[in-house]
Amino acid sequence: MKKVFAKDCLAGRVVLVTGATQGLGRAAALCFAAHGATVVLLARSVKVLESVYDQILADGGAEPAAIPLDLLTASETEFNNVALQIEREFGRLDGIVHCASYLYALSPLANQTVDEWVNQYRINTVAPFALTRACLPLLKAAPDASVLFVGETHGLHPGPFWGAFGASKAGLVYLTRVASSEWDDSPGLRVNLLVPGPVNSPMRTRTHPGEDKTERANPEDLMPHFLYWISEQSVGRTGEIVELDLRNQEE
Repeated sequence: MKKVFAKDCLAGRVVLVTGATQGLGRAAALCFAAHGATVVLLARSVKVLESVYDQILADGGAEPAAIPLDLLTASETEFNNVALQIEREFGRLDGIVHCASYLYALSPLANQTVDEWVNQYRINTVAPFALTRACLPLLKAAPDASVLFVGETHGLHPGPFWGAFGASKAGLVYLTRVASSEWDDSPGLRVNLLVPGPVNSPMRTRTHPGEDKTERANPEDLMPHFLYWISEQSVGRTGEIVELDLRNQEE
């Protein structure tokens, strides 16, 4: 992506990032803070949340918020409490980037259990819906708000052994299109799905242990795309499913 982003292009914005302690989530949180946003960090581990929190302050970013939440077990009340905490602390929310993701293991369908399917759907599909719904009043009140779901290649292109994980990620395609259609009465709110393709991350290391890391991008390489979809540059684009080829970043 050859777009140019001002250093303060997210100044004044409050952006919630899930899965903010590793991989794309961590990179996005640091990138948004570096471009002026106040970032709300959400992940399960308090210790690692503190590490990202401290890094943002050390880099000179605005003081973030850190919310520990286990998306696997979170109740509707807990999702609603996240929105209430953001409203109390900041009075606004301008975007959500759903980076949290869970893969149990690659295996044939014959070996996959009901619990594996339920848990992966819970984190990869249900949690993004529930958190976005809880924050919807704040998002609709913002003059320009963006919800960005982060998908996975196998959610678009089914393949053997990806069963529950791929199916749960495919659900984000449907969620994106339904949400963008239902919320078209709020022209300032856009909802899109970004599928980054092969990227160096803890999950990719698990699923492709023998893959040469030079054949895939680092999380930081994706940040121009994340900035585009969360910033005002993407105003007017909603309901889109964007699949990237990290070896050819011309999107």
